[in-house]
Amino acid sequence: MAEPCAGLLSSGSERRCRARLAAAAGRRGAAAAAAAVLVPLCSVRGRPALLFTLRSRRLGGPHSGDVSFPGGRRDPADGDVVATALRETREELGLELGTPSVWGQLRLLPDRQGQMVAPIVANLGALEDVTLTPNPDEVEEIFTLPLAHLLREENQGYTHFRTAGRYGYTLPIFLNGPHKVWGLTAIITELTLELLAPDRYRRKTHMLARSPAGRPLNGSSA
Repeated sequence: MAEPCAGLLSSGSERRCRARLAAAAGRRGAAAAAAAVLVPLCSVRGRPALLFTLRSRRLGGPHSGDVSFPGGRRDPADGDVVATALRETREELGLELGTPSVWGQLRLLPDRQGQMVAPIVANLGALEDVTLTPNPDEVEEIFTLPLAHLLREENQGYTHFRTAGRYGYTLPIFLNGPHKVWGLTAIITELTLELLAPDRYRRKTHMLARSPAGRPLNGSSA
């Protein structure tokens, strides 16, 4: 049986995505970001996938144990957000990735503290040809989810939030993998699916312009 998402990482798809990201960057103009994450596309035994990390519990704080993408705060020595994402990937995964692997930047998104994060889309290629040496102080686990899995509706959920007693916004959740993908990582995953498969995935969520500060409605996760 043919892989239903085989073409999503093809050279034609890459050209289309690069053009779309470049056009969006031109409309967006220069904007400051406090941090950047790498959105690592890859293939696993020929199946297009996304690579995720589980943040080490050694880190402590609110993000420890969360599903995430490699990334972190910008360093003064970083030339731009791409440099930040590549440096953080090297520090967290031991992976030296060059700029030719980078397709472009998704739109800036606020984290829990309201600081803007730049998601940088890149293709690692076949994961079997890549050597990853995760830093145990930062990364507890590495796992992948096939794009076909993420695109199936039975693996997609959402949570409604309310502010001041009324509906405020809806955020995505991706289910039925090794770990639930939620929060900022799920929002970036959703934007990535929309980029790669616009004919198969349309964003169902509604986000505030600023970092969410509401609370979930009872029974509204799916």
